[in-house]
Amino acid sequence: MSRSPERLDAFPTHRIAGFGVRAGRPLPFGASRVPGGVNFSVYSAGATRMTLVLFRRGEDEPLAELDFPPEFVVGAVYSMTVFGLDAETVEYGYRADGPFDPDRGHRFDRRQVLLDPYATLVHGRDSWGGQRRPLRSGVALDDFDWEDDRQLRLPSEDLVIYEAHVRGFTRHPSSNVDQPGTFAGLVDKIPYLKSLGVNAIELMPVFEYDELDNERVDPNTGKPLHNYWGYSTIGFFAPKAGLAATGRLGMQADEFKNMVKQLHRAGIEVILDVVFNHTAEGNERGPTLSFRGLDNSVYYMLTPDGYYYNFSGTGNTLNCNHPIVRGFVLDCLRHWASQFHVDGFRFDLAAILARAPDGAPIPNPPLLESLAADPVLRDCKLIAEAWDAGGLYQVGSFPNYHRFSEWNGKFRDTVRRFVKGDAGVAGELATRLLGSPDLYRGRAPTASVNFVTAHDGFTLRDLVSYNGKHNEANGEGNRDGDNDNNSWNCGVEGDTDDKHVLALRDRQVRNLLLLLLTSHGIPMLVAGDEFGRTQRGNNNAYCQDNELSWVDWSLAETNAGLLRFTRAAIAFRRAHPALRRPWHLRGHQGDGLFPEVSWHGERAWTPDWSPGQRLLAALLYCHGPEGHDCVYLAANAHWDGRELELPALPDGMRWHLFADTAQPDGHDVHQPGEEPPIAGDRVRVEPRSTVVLVARQTESRSERE
Repeated sequence: MSRSPERLDAFPTHRIAGFGVRAGRPLPFGASRVPGGVNFSVYSAGATRMTLVLFRRGEDEPLAELDFPPEFVVGAVYSMTVFGLDAETVEYGYRADGPFDPDRGHRFDRRQVLLDPYATLVHGRDSWGGQRRPLRSGVALDDFDWEDDRQLRLPSEDLVIYEAHVRGFTRHPSSNVDQPGTFAGLVDKIPYLKSLGVNAIELMPVFEYDELDNERVDPNTGKPLHNYWGYSTIGFFAPKAGLAATGRLGMQADEFKNMVKQLHRAGIEVILDVVFNHTAEGNERGPTLSFRGLDNSVYYMLTPDGYYYNFSGTGNTLNCNHPIVRGFVLDCLRHWASQFHVDGFRFDLAAILARAPDGAPIPNPPLLESLAADPVLRDCKLIAEAWDAGGLYQVGSFPNYHRFSEWNGKFRDTVRRFVKGDAGVAGELATRLLGSPDLYRGRAPTASVNFVTAHDGFTLRDLVSYNGKHNEANGEGNRDGDNDNNSWNCGVEGDTDDKHVLALRDRQVRNLLLLLLTSHGIPMLVAGDEFGRTQRGNNNAYCQDNELSWVDWSLAETNAGLLRFTRAAIAFRRAHPALRRPWHLRGHQGDGLFPEVSWHGERAWTPDWSPGQRLLAALLYCHGPEGHDCVYLAANAHWDGRELELPALPDGMRWHLFADTAQPDGHDVHQPGEEPPIAGDRVRVEPRSTVVLVARQTESRSERE
């Protein structure tokens, strides 16, 4: 683990390029403020010469270039303390000299001024879409007052994750925030998040990236497209300036910290979507920004003839299990956990983190083992997107060390298929409902991050409005994006004023939400799905920095019924421990009223698992300090309704109706604790609808009668 430098002697021993300097401390890597100056430390095993290049902030021409004398090199680490520097007014980079021999993996190019991989600020993209200056490294302030803030450490089984893009969340004019599209703008929406009931926000990439790194144009408008999502990192230790209202002032780190602090005060954890599978340098035709010029053969997976393996689908693959890269990833995550108080990480294309330098999967990947056991990361949630673009699919088999949860793609596919009416899915849906014990046996249900939609794919509204993708605006001839969406347009492709189609779509969205929020595991929603956000059929809006991607907050009013439904479903989940299991079900527990799960059909206790069946009915039960908790769920994906016999309750208890997606807006859901009793011992589940009941003690003579 990196250690902070000890106090340095403040007297220079050398004078280079007009600056007093002395041999620096090799650790920590990066630029660190020390008494009287700044300590610079950078690693390169292959370089033959290293130069520190200093700039006055905002100027293109160097202020000075300082070669590292041989006596300033320890092993493969170049370190130098430069005195008399004001870290707030200086930018820097490195020139690394060495062989340019691609066949052997070396691509040194002394003409390039390289970014420091450990830079805590990156200058050159100081405002979103603004002037592109040369990329330079910078040193962030370290005087933020956290007061008593710390990571929240919420139990995983209690989480409801909300995935959002910082810019897209508030950039739309309807957001009504003071600083749209920024960390500060997100702070203004914290009361909304709290009212929705989510308690973890998963932010799409916030490490520095170049939003203008896209050469395509919209074929319809001719306008340039963007690298909007940001899955091409150029500064792993630096929050993106263009996502901060104060980025022009170099205050993006403080603005980010304040956002985390305010979210924590509202009881909301912060999870970062991090991208360690590749960098913005692309393949051999890409730019030399940092790693390629410092030690190409160390940082990237290379073929025997020096080309880049492309398991990421973006041109290169970071060599994550090389000891140097492993240390870099660990240091980066420790930085965000300790300096920014973030509560967890979601690893993009995480299967790459389980590959050896030659691309072969490793059964015991050193990086993942180190992350799982790291003391600084102990309280962080670790979530893997357990596949990559090279075909390695590890959902249920990801090397987890009992620490990693996984985006459960099988949950997504099963729920989508069931709700759109595919036959033969009810049995698998039952397994997914219980936290996918077939995939995660020996682990907790919280190993499964359940989702129906994510940033990559259709929105929830589009999932029930389009059979196929409509990505023409991306300028790739509609070839990009997934073709296997398991979507159904309910009879009409896209926009329609057909009331029957619109009503069916509303019902299908509610069916999907109920199945998501009543399943064991960790549910994840995508920003705007709770009130019907659409991307008009685009299922790969990575380049769309416009109203196609931005959250349109006017929909919260237009679709107020859906928003009310979602809020109630989240509150219902929070109210019922039978839905938030910290362990997989074990059967009938002692003095309980029911087994922890029981399956039913048109007759109670008689499920029908035949291949053509499109009905699933379950009683989820637990008995704890707060009493008996009984939730009955019946999902009918058939085009005919069903009359179901309910499991009998003990004397003094009665079934109450929480939700029925077949009912019109305003009558489809009730507030938890205020559910009305139902009459009789049967319930009608209309075509393509879902019913959720809860057992409660009778409260009055009339109820008992």
